[in-house]
Amino acid sequence: MYDLAIIGAGPAGYLAAERLGHEKKKILLVEEKYLGGTCLNEGCIPTKTLVNSAKLYVHAKEGGKFGVHAEGVSFDWGAVQKWKNEVTGKLRDGIAAMMKMYGVDVAPGRGEIVAAPSGSGSGRIRVSRPGGGAGPLEYEARAILVSPGSVPALPPIPGSRNNPLVLDSTALLQTTAVPEKLTVIGGGVIGVEFAGLFSALGAKVTVIEMMDEIVPFMDREHSPLLRRAMKPVEFRLGCRVEKIEGAAVHYTTKDGKKEEARADLVLMAAGRRPVLEGWGAENSGIDSGAKGAVVDDRMRTSVPGIWAAGDVTGRSLLAHSAYRMAEVAAADISAYLDRTDGGAAGGKAAAQAVPNRMRYNAIPWAVYGVTEAAGVGITSQEAAARGTAVLESSLPMRISGRFAAENTFAGQGAVKVIASAESRKILGVHAVGAYASEFIWGGAALIEQEFRIEDVKQMIFPHPTVCELIRDAVWGL
Repeated sequence: MYDLAIIGAGPAGYLAAERLGHEKKKILLVEEKYLGGTCLNEGCIPTKTLVNSAKLYVHAKEGGKFGVHAEGVSFDWGAVQKWKNEVTGKLRDGIAAMMKMYGVDVAPGRGEIVAAPSGSGSGRIRVSRPGGGAGPLEYEARAILVSPGSVPALPPIPGSRNNPLVLDSTALLQTTAVPEKLTVIGGGVIGVEFAGLFSALGAKVTVIEMMDEIVPFMDREHSPLLRRAMKPVEFRLGCRVEKIEGAAVHYTTKDGKKEEARADLVLMAAGRRPVLEGWGAENSGIDSGAKGAVVDDRMRTSVPGIWAAGDVTGRSLLAHSAYRMAEVAAADISAYLDRTDGGAAGGKAAAQAVPNRMRYNAIPWAVYGVTEAAGVGITSQEAAARGTAVLESSLPMRISGRFAAENTFAGQGAVKVIASAESRKILGVHAVGAYASEFIWGGAALIEQEFRIEDVKQMIFPHPTVCELIRDAVWGL
């Protein structure tokens, strides 16, 4: 019998296995497709690998302004895809090696809860092996962690179903050539990243977004900056898609006009939805809301002995959120296992004076591309909606010597800091421009540790860096 059975080996699943394997717990990790889940195989890592190749291509073409000249610059999409596959393959092998090092048993197949743990009794999961195999296997475990992830959300737009020219993000990653024209339905993170990627490689890209601005959770001052940095991309905002015919997208503008966008391929980038079926939710009695499996701040579901982490909760569909959820769940599971084992030694979480709890107020996000965007905490529009009195300060990135030297004075970018007018605590940090994804963690730390304006003013940032604009902006509050 296992101490813990985990359904899904994405960021939440494999990290929980690693943490509890380190504590010498006996772990079963079940995965239907690939170790690493969507992030490693069909999301974060492959897209960033492709984006990096696009960046190198753009920088090589534009090097003349920095005194570096290159003739005949071109890209080889086949070689780009080969490098992407090498990166994901080696990282996947690394996870497999990590599971082996911590004594985690990996079972390929679809995992499904058959029975929940009850009192001193164990739970049971069934694993249907790929291709049917020799029939399903059943395993017993004292605790269960559910982390099956998410899948692309596909709105029921007439003409989209079974249309070979309409792709989701997973399928577009495997395309054998860069399309001459691409229409993207959805101006969220996924849509904007793919738009920037293919535009940088020469495709004519049109983004159709139902909302009045791209990446709706961005600070409203920064969304236009990101759009301006993506000059070749045509954004059609406030538009409702009516139907798709082949690769022609018919839509209605905010003024009620009927228009269409013609392309070679259409990317359906309407976000993602949690996987709430196929893993036995109905067998276990776990409560699932409209957005995902319902959990508390220790990632416990409504059923004792079962936890959920990652996208399946619907709380924050980001890989780094899944990592933290996994750590919170692992700590609580460890304490649970020790309690039900009569207080046996081995679980570090049981000795913690303050239990791990999941908090959502300081989770950073990032949009990757030739120009990046990132943020953490509340935006100006959120502060207004809540009626929170705030202080705001924003600075253009071009006043940073490091940014200007590497991106020119015409480069798009800004850093904005938001603080409470009453407590003077930092409530939000937002950035558009080079390296935004690399320094946004600093904003998360300021919010998480409840730094005040005066605390940040006393900090020393390295110079010259772009991140020191956070401190400079704080001085403007």
